Amino acid sequence: MAVAPHAQVVWIPCGPGNNGGDGYETAKQLKHWGKTPIVTRLQNSKELPNDAAIAYREAVTAGVVFSDTVPEQYDLCIDALFGIGQVRHFDAQCNAWIQQINSRVAPVVAVDIPSGLDADTGTGAPLYVRAHYTLSLLTLKPGLFTADGRGACGDIWFNSLGTEAPAHACAQLNRPSHPVDRAHNTHKGSYGDVCVIGGSSSMTGAALLAARAALHGGAGRVYVGLLAPTTTHLDSGQPELMFRDPLTLAIESMAVVAGCGGGDAIHTHLPRVLAQAKRLVLDADALNAIAQDATLQDLLAARAANTTVLTPHPLEAARLMNMGSKDIQSDRLNLAQTMADRFACTVVLKGSGTIITAPDKLARINTTGNARLATAGTGDVLAGLIGARLAAGSGAFSSACESVFLHGQVADAWDSNATMTAQDLILAV
Repeated sequence: MAVAPHAQVVWIPCGPGNNGGDGYETAKQLKHWGKTPIVTRLQNSKELPNDAAIAYREAVTAGVVFSDTVPEQYDLCIDALFGIGQVRHFDAQCNAWIQQINSRVAPVVAVDIPSGLDADTGTGAPLYVRAHYTLSLLTLKPGLFTADGRGACGDIWFNSLGTEAPAHACAQLNRPSHPVDRAHNTHKGSYGDVCVIGGSSSMTGAALLAARAALHGGAGRVYVGLLAPTTTHLDSGQPELMFRDPLTLAIESMAVVAGCGGGDAIHTHLPRVLAQAKRLVLDADALNAIAQDATLQDLLAARAANTTVLTPHPLEAARLMNMGSKDIQSDRLNLAQTMADRFACTVVLKGSGTIITAPDKLARINTTGNARLATAGTGDVLAGLIGARLAAGSGAFSSACESVFLHGQVADAWDSNATMTAQDLILAV
């Protein structure tokens, strides 16, 4: 009634379990409200669980129309096929109905979770419902917010049905931090120094984007150690940046962002960076170098707790974990935690529903951001934002959580139809 108040004919495809029972209960209520619900049942829906069987009988008594075929015209669809159980191999009839649901313009409300979406991982079956709205019941499920979930669920509504919050949640949604007012009696040294080490030949832009983001993210001073042979001593678009030979940077007193556009050249700098930097963000080619070098992996794992952030996209994560990117995407929450535990640091597994986690931390699933971020350089911007928070004294986990939320929030607030470039993102911060 909230999302489609003028809908009259409502198609409700029902499955064989209690998700189908919710569909029967919905049909009964809609009938009482003067609507025209039309229920179709999967062929294997004859033996119902007790609660679903009761709901079915009550729907029949209420005069709900049951049909063997999908109505030709309907104003709303309520997906009550399958709930949180394991994603099943659907039969031909179920596949045809899901294709019908996804091909029509009528809005779709999914009961609890879109059919075919894994509630724990957010991975979709070969065919899954793409809903406009999802009413999650009892508790929110991690799969609603990551991997295929963001695109499958549409707007998410929640009703706990009066139950208490679970005592042992597997994750929580990332949330914004309270803005911190800068005290009047402070100076640039109060907010720390960031140095960006990266930008090998033909990829200097990545390092400059990270450095610009760190400056706009609040760092007091930002240094750039380019790895390409260059005489560059000025970024004309951001003259506040200071250029140094990376070997002369006092990295032990700075927050270091290493790897953005680093290419193969970053490898020789990583032993020093891993050993000396007190606060560190590792991105892009730094991650690729670590994935190929067991000695670097040992140095990474030996770093002090809550000082290091890894920011891999799925392919970089796959290299670190010696598996395929599809394997990473199939279980993002658990594999991000495994990676964090293995390397003893905070991990930001980027993607739809970015995962932020660390050893002994309850993982966060980020809810901000959209496909406007799918342009070159936005990951470098995120690395720079995290570096700025590290420089100001925040711990690795909180720096990552706050930066990821802001990074996505800016994309959500973008009010132009034009492509949002990484430089646009920096300026919007």
